[in-house]
Amino acid sequence: MLAKPRLLARTTGLARPLNPALFFRAFSAAPMVRNQASVAAGTAEPKKKKRFPFWKTLWRLTYGSLIVGTAVTSYSIYTTRHPADQPNPDPSKKKLVILGSGWGSASLLKKIDASEYNITVVSPRNFFLFTPLLPSCTTGTIEHRSIMEPIRAIIRNKEASVTYYEAEATNIDYENKKLVIKESANHDREEASGTRTIDFDYLVIGVGAQNSTFGIPGVQDNACFLKEIPDAQKIRQKIMDRIEAASFKNLDDEDRKRLLHTVVVGGGPTGVEFAAELQDFFEEDLKKWIPEIAKDFKVTLVEALPNVLPSFSKQLIEYTEKTFQAEKITVLTKTMVKKVTSDVVTAEATKSDGTKEIIELPYGLLVWATGNSARPVIRDLMSRIPAQKNSRRGLLVNEYLVVEGTEGIWAVGDCTATKYAPTAQVATQQGIYLAGLFNQLAYAVTLEEEISQLEEIVKGATNEQDRKAALSEVDSRTRRLRRSRSLLPFEYSHQGSLAYIGSDRAVADLSFWGNSSNFATGGSLTYLFWRSAYVSMCFSTRNKLLVIMDWLKVKIFGRDVSRE
Repeated sequence: MLAKPRLLARTTGLARPLNPALFFRAFSAAPMVRNQASVAAGTAEPKKKKRFPFWKTLWRLTYGSLIVGTAVTSYSIYTTRHPADQPNPDPSKKKLVILGSGWGSASLLKKIDASEYNITVVSPRNFFLFTPLLPSCTTGTIEHRSIMEPIRAIIRNKEASVTYYEAEATNIDYENKKLVIKESANHDREEASGTRTIDFDYLVIGVGAQNSTFGIPGVQDNACFLKEIPDAQKIRQKIMDRIEAASFKNLDDEDRKRLLHTVVVGGGPTGVEFAAELQDFFEEDLKKWIPEIAKDFKVTLVEALPNVLPSFSKQLIEYTEKTFQAEKITVLTKTMVKKVTSDVVTAEATKSDGTKEIIELPYGLLVWATGNSARPVIRDLMSRIPAQKNSRRGLLVNEYLVVEGTEGIWAVGDCTATKYAPTAQVATQQGIYLAGLFNQLAYAVTLEEEISQLEEIVKGATNEQDRKAALSEVDSRTRRLRRSRSLLPFEYSHQGSLAYIGSDRAVADLSFWGNSSNFATGGSLTYLFWRSAYVSMCFSTRNKLLVIMDWLKVKIFGRDVSRE
């Protein structure tokens, strides 16, 4: 029988079996010995450089930011869903009534300290609407509930309880400080809605404006407006009605071409964005599922001024018009609508040589996206205030937004007649300004009460040292009271203008450091900025997430082409 081979080691002439564990340990330690020998010899091997340090750092920052962002978002959702108990308002506090739930009123409500006033909100609409994304609702890019924030969700998270009435103001008695409101919650009831009278110490009017037809015959009866959620739903329904009706017609039928022609009146941001959204809807979705309409689908934008987007820089106006030309959207500038029937828009176009020409535009859908006029309650109030007799556009206000000819009544947003454009940006800043003003007034009242108490202490003080300490406190609070009463007037700071122009492109006219520096840009990167800016401006975390999910849904599945 053969013997198993053994590893032998020669040590001092003796042979013995070699331990495998010691062999491998020595083998693995050999490089270390060599390195130590190299160090001793002064020839140490250089350390290997880390590969891609920038990308590793960027990755760590990215997932770290995601973790932090997720935690902050989760906490925000939790606090919104689980509001703390609210104390009842102090009956001794002043009564503040806020009319409306638009940009100005909502911004005021969000920033004001509700524990300092007995606040009542009156609005026929029980939600705040993010109007810049309303054109996207007409084509299904955004679901309408994604841009609605319930008023009760806002007031439920305030410092103290706030009362809300879903009602419409019908009469403002500015002399006796009384407000008559009419219930609007039960729209389907046959009997008349109830009314009630509310007393107020302070009143903020933020009811916005209604659509203006400029007295043009047929506009009110035949056009679709774009100010509220029902408007967007009506437009959406009519788009699909016209398309399905056109599909039933013969290919060369003139009535078919009329049904597939949409006319948009108004070259401001709302009109431009709606035209762009509708053309995107056609190019990205309708043409795929209903290819037979491709030849006759048409969008025409009508503007009375020499160009669209008049508040933007010249280079962006030219870029927008070139983009619309590439997207096959017809733009008719210097064209004023004169008459509207159920199927034809009659307009007067001014040619380059100054001559005028009457043109007719057969249409299937007419969207009116221009003009504001005062609401009935505002016109009634203006007619009873002598200082408002010469105003036509809205309420005249002073530099503190106080309604001229009244005391204790302020106005914000589109219901006012100011030197500023009637935009959401202006109304938001006005609401924030008024919140700071009311907080400052409440602080002044608190200081007055503290001064009165300290003066009583001074009168009853028997110790000279206590008397001097109380006088010192009175002097300190008096100085603070004087500063708190020095109110600064409202100053608007223009942050810039944004507009979506279709084909994943947008234009931005931005302002930095006031109006001293402007930056104009347009294109696909600006489109990403447009989206991020609008998401950041959404009122709540809920709105932000819903809008992002809607965009992702459309990117993956496309827009819905069903009728409802």
